[in-house]
Parts: sequence; structure tokens; C-alpha cells
Amino acid sequence: MVSSGPSIKAVIFDYGGVLTTQGRVAINAWTRAERIKPEMFSAALKEWLSRSAPAGTPIHRLETGEISGAEFDRLLAARLRTEDDEPVDPDGLMARMFSYMRPDEAMHRLVADLRDAGLRTALLSNSWGNNYPWDTLDGMFELAVISSEVGLRKPDPRIYELTLERLGLRPPEAVFVDDGAPNIEAAERLGLHCVLHTDAAKTRAELSGLLPRLGPDIAEETE
Repeated sequence: MVSSGPSIKAVIFDYGGVLTTQGRVAINAWTRAERIKPEMFSAALKEWLSRSAPAGTPIHRLETGEISGAEFDRLLAARLRTEDDEPVDPDGLMARMFSYMRPDEAMHRLVADLRDAGLRTALLSNSWGNNYPWDTLDGMFELAVISSEVGLRKPDPRIYELTLERLGLRPPEAVFVDDGAPNIEAAERLGLHCVLHTDAAKTRAELSGLLPRLGPDIAEETE
């Protein structure tokens, strides 16, 4: 972990799994509710998203906006079966999964506390064709860089560079928070301060080490 400073001016957040329910928790709830064989989803995820995945997988193309959410739903549904070995309905497949991804209120308070402390905040997200709750997020972030809108995806260094350019900052002037190790590693190589997110308390503690202006979560302490 790189130590502090007043030189840090902004914190850039991932969305899914950072500002929301953890991805694996949402996925587990979704597969249980629809009785989807979890091992089949895991196999597709590994083939399409792991470090060893070739370029241009359906997830890569979805994240960069090369295919629509509806097309991805069809491709993924074709890889899945229910516990009764029945096909999985492709219509709205990802929307159904994302319905189990709820806001993490402690993380939302963290963003608000950073802004109150004078820090700038931004969103940098690989989109899976999901609808972001912009009515809430617009008030939390100065800007949002969404992979499908810019044709780039993490961990491509160009998407971090684009985000920094739009903020008008150099890498050492920003902290990046993400729950994906490959995304964190790519940002670190560019010189950003980084926090690998696992839960709100740990992320707040790590950010407090970098940003002494950030105080404790008062709401959490009074519960």
C-alpha cells in the first residue's frame, strides 16, 4: 500500500460487487431461485472471464458494447440448464440476476463521507448491459465511465487513462477501488493507489490510511 497524502484528490469506484451486494452472493441467490446448475454458470464464467480467457469472449464483447444485452442473454442461456435439466429462459436473464444485487448502504455512506472530506469521486464500471440507478449515482459521482459506452473494458489500461484524463488527474492523484484482482493490478501498474475491495469496513480502513481526512462510519458506530 502506498502511503498517504494530500496529493490524492479523487477516489474512483467500481460498481457491481463494490457499491452493491458482492457478486458471488447475488449469483448464488439467483441460481438458487431459478434452480440453475451453478457449476454450469461457473464454467461459462471461467471460460469467458478468467485471466486465461482469449480475447473477444461474449463477456468481453458485452462489456465493450459490441453485442447487446439481449444477445448475451441468449448466448449465456444456451450454456445453462436447470437442476431438472431444463433450458433456462433467456429473456431478461441478466436483469433477473442483477435484481439480487442490492445497494451496499455502508459503501454509499463511504462515498458521501469522501465527498464531505473534499475528495472527488468517480465511477468506472464494466457494464453487463445492466441498468444503473442513475437517480442515486448521479448525486454521488462527478463522472461515470461505463465500458460499453467508451468501447473499452478493465483491465485495459486505456480505460483508466481515459478516466484520469476526464478527471484531469495524474495516476498518483487518484485511488482506485475494485473487487477484481486483475483490474487492481492493471491500475497499480499505471501508478494509481489501489484498494482491493472485500467489504465496506476493510475498504474504509484502507482508504483512511491513505486519506487521514476520512473519518469513521458514524452510522455504523451508532447501530
